[in-house]
Amino acid sequence: MNQLATRILLAGIVTLSVDQAFAHFKFLEPPSALVTENGGKGAPPCGEGIPSGIVTKAQGGHPFTIRLLEFIPHPGHYRIALSVNSRAAIPKDADAEVKDGKSVSAPIDGNPKIPVLMDGAFVHTTTPRNTEWKIDVTLPNLTCEKCTLQVTQFMAEHALNPGGGYYYHHCADLQITADPKLPPADKAWMQLGK
Repeated sequence: MNQLATRILLAGIVTLSVDQAFAHFKFLEPPSALVTENGGKGAPPCGEGIPSGIVTKAQGGHPFTIRLLEFIPHPGHYRIALSVNSRAAIPKDADAEVKDGKSVSAPIDGNPKIPVLMDGAFVHTTTPRNTEWKIDVTLPNLTCEKCTLQVTQFMAEHALNPGGGYYYHHCADLQITADPKLPPADKAWMQLGK
């Protein structure tokens, strides 16, 4: 093999390695439900990786801070959902519009229903690498030992994420304690996933 061919081959290997090493986005706060993860790649609801066993305490009926780090930028937006009884209660990803094998857009629900807390967070078309996103969401005023907070990212202008469609998925486990001074959450929260 001549020197030019060797350099091209090595450049391709280095590029592949760099792409695999960087996440697409990850939790900064709360800690992820996975101790090792692949940037949200993999099947819903939580992507792929080894469970961390970390459960974060939170107060029901109050704002809860979520911080994300988007390592590899994609145009798109995020959705935040909470599963109280079972991860199976987390809704499926919205169908993406696709053209020539790449995602174009996905609908945003401006009036999300239980168990979605927020849809259309951090809508963007461009952003630099390593962008930090931060938002407060109000948790339902309920008690659960191990709820699942799911954050998904729709990526536009992107090929299929094997197992995950046109989305990346992350989860964090929460132990929520209801605030007795506030009205209880809608009973529908407790019925999902039973």
